[in-house]
Amino acid sequence: MKTIVPLTISNLFITFAWYGHLKYGEVPLYKVIVVRWLIAFLEYCFQVPANRIGSYEFTAVLRKTSRSYYAASIQFFSVLYLRQPLRWNYFAGLAPIVAALAVIFTK
Repeated sequence: MKTIVPLTISNLFITFAWYGHLKYGEVPLYKVIVVRWLIAFLEYCFQVPANRIGSYEFTAVLRKTSRSYYAASIQFFSVLYLRQPLRWNYFAGLAPIVAALAVIFTK
């Protein structure tokens, strides 16, 4: 949990940094860039320690595969935050990532 919780938090920050501004198309691009860099800094404040701590518990492959699962959460972010329609293929696309996690984490 010392690795998973901070990685989850870092993913929330980076998702907002990458995609949150799409909801505010009227804001000038230079302002968006500055705010997104500040958010990305917060992401690094969680991600770097999580990877350092996680290196004692999990291999790099396990940590990166977990990160891929978090990256797939953009599907839910787009629906909940950006109000884009939910589609069946979001779940179909997420299924192989979940399967990959199950295979990678099998001892």
